[in-house]
Amino acid sequence: MTDNDRKFMLLAIEQAQLAGSIGEVPIGAIITDKHNNLISSGYNLRESNFDPTGHAEIIAIKKASEKLKSWRLDGTTLYVTIEPCPMCMGAIVLARISHLVFGARDPKAGSAFSLYNIGTDNKLNHNVEVKEGVCEIECSNLLKEFFKTLRE
Repeated sequence: MTDNDRKFMLLAIEQAQLAGSIGEVPIGAIITDKHNNLISSGYNLRESNFDPTGHAEIIAIKKASEKLKSWRLDGTTLYVTIEPCPMCMGAIVLARISHLVFGARDPKAGSAFSLYNIGTDNKLNHNVEVKEGVCEIECSNLLKEFFKTLRE
């Protein structure tokens, strides 16, 4: 893990905490450019916006595309607190994001490694360099605490 990986994952964790504070599943995402400049951020808004696509990654990708005035996000890095689902991995590939860094694996929906390897599937027209486990414990604990509170 590099210093930048930790720095930007901590920002993604802050985004996740914002989601949790409004009753959303606490998942956050950050996108940076190749010079490690922050481009965009996002957090889950599925419940608030009544939107099944309101995942942190999708929101961050849309904001980055608007800011850069391009759907092609070559050279960018997406930091997200949990392993992306199939929809989000598809969007990451289609947006041509170069690097994905995530915190904790998602055994129920994770599509970078856990269930599928969408980002590294050579049948697709773009591959993503994937790094996992950055601030893994912090990211995992966010979700565990959120769901534990829901059950109480």
